[in-house]
Amino acid sequence: MDVDEEPAPAKKRKLSKAAEAKLKAKQKKGKKDSDDDDDGEDDAYTALSKSLLTNGASKPPVGSFENCAVCGKQFTVTKYTMAASSGKGFLCHQCAKAGGNDPFKKPAVPKKRKAPADKRKITNFEEARFPSLVSVCIQLITKHINDIDVLGDIGAMNVEAISKALSKNRGLTPENVHLFYNPANASLTLFDATNLPSPALETLAYHNRNLVSLRLDFCGHLDDASFNVFSTSLPSLERIELLGPFLVRTPAWQKFFKSHPNLEGFLITQSPRFNEDCIKSLVVHCPGIKDLRLKEIGQMNDSFLSEIQELEGGLHYLDISDPSHSCSDEALVALISAVGEDLISLNVSKHISLTDDFLKDGLLPHVKHLESLTLSYLPELTDAGVSQFFDAWSKRKHNNALSSLDISRNDALGSLALESILKHSGKKLTELNINGWKDVGEKALKVIGRVGVELRKLDVGWCRAVDDFVVQMWLEGETKRNVKTGGCRHLEELKVWGCNRVTSACPKKRGVMILGVESHTAR
Repeated sequence: MDVDEEPAPAKKRKLSKAAEAKLKAKQKKGKKDSDDDDDGEDDAYTALSKSLLTNGASKPPVGSFENCAVCGKQFTVTKYTMAASSGKGFLCHQCAKAGGNDPFKKPAVPKKRKAPADKRKITNFEEARFPSLVSVCIQLITKHINDIDVLGDIGAMNVEAISKALSKNRGLTPENVHLFYNPANASLTLFDATNLPSPALETLAYHNRNLVSLRLDFCGHLDDASFNVFSTSLPSLERIELLGPFLVRTPAWQKFFKSHPNLEGFLITQSPRFNEDCIKSLVVHCPGIKDLRLKEIGQMNDSFLSEIQELEGGLHYLDISDPSHSCSDEALVALISAVGEDLISLNVSKHISLTDDFLKDGLLPHVKHLESLTLSYLPELTDAGVSQFFDAWSKRKHNNALSSLDISRNDALGSLALESILKHSGKKLTELNINGWKDVGEKALKVIGRVGVELRKLDVGWCRAVDDFVVQMWLEGETKRNVKTGGCRHLEELKVWGCNRVTSACPKKRGVMILGVESHTAR
């Protein structure tokens, strides 16, 4: 009897190393292609919606026959077959394409974002110093301010420093502000009153009845009710400085002026309800005003300035900058002719209609004791006009050299203006701001180092000609016949924002902060 024997297993042919490596590479490639197909079908971002493929209905098996729901033709079902949008039946490939959906379209591969070729790096050179014992104590007090019952007799300067430290994180509240109150206070400064509501500001007036000077920053909660308390409860007040008294209306301002005829300093910023009636009341009831700031006053116009002309009793400080609408040359010339003789500080920034005529007809003949001048954001000023003004000032010698000059953001000014400024005031200037003078030349910039021996703060941001060598000349002076001459010996702060030719290798000097050094480094 024959018995069927199982066939012997075929012997595997032994492959060479080269053939074996080739086979492994082929298998690996096939596996990768399979994974790619799976990814293409399941990618949540690029794959076709499953509702387009099945629309909720069970898909017939691949290889079977179906009639198209649109054209009625019979077609073979594949894995690319799509369901009809109506939900009844399936579509042939031609009808699916006609509907705007390509069943054979491969998912788009997202492009890899290239890393930027370079990265801007900003460096500030500041001298590291150990904190003093006083500053450490102030930091500790600020951290635990809500656990302190009384500050004690630590001096007005330290109390003000604690108030300033609290303002960094808006830590001044109705619960801890009483630490700064004292009936014996002659001066009080709160650098951030954001969290003090109107009743807390009323309490301030009740607990500091002998105040002579008061400064409140960010006092947006100050309203008519609390300001009327200031009028009645602070009879000795001679100077008030407010930032952001948005809610105070005309009657409250008028009542305050009537109750303080001895007011000498009135400085407000951002008060949209302060109008012409308010300035009339100020002029009538407070004729002894010496310091006046009406900054960012929305209703300021030429009529405002005509009222201020009545303050002929020796106005020393005048700031009428940042109006909503610029005043005219004629109005400002008339104002300076009336009050300019005793002016020490003047700020007319952002009166964009001002021209060289204001300098020639207003400042030149009428100011004699000016020490600080701010003329920033005046686009109508010209390089030649500013140069002629300072040259004429130097010849007439009506006004001594300025100690502070901010004439920034006037991109039409350049070398002529700078050389004339330095000729007139260079040896006395302690602060100079020419930020935005893009066309000023290297030669004129080096004059700063020759004559600006008293400079302490210098801002040359976005002056294109500033480079490492100019900075070196300012810090170290220049060598003539083997002798070092010039240099800004007292310089404490130098701002070079936007000066792309100043690199991180620029010279440094002990005690001088260099802010805004920008350099580009490859990744």
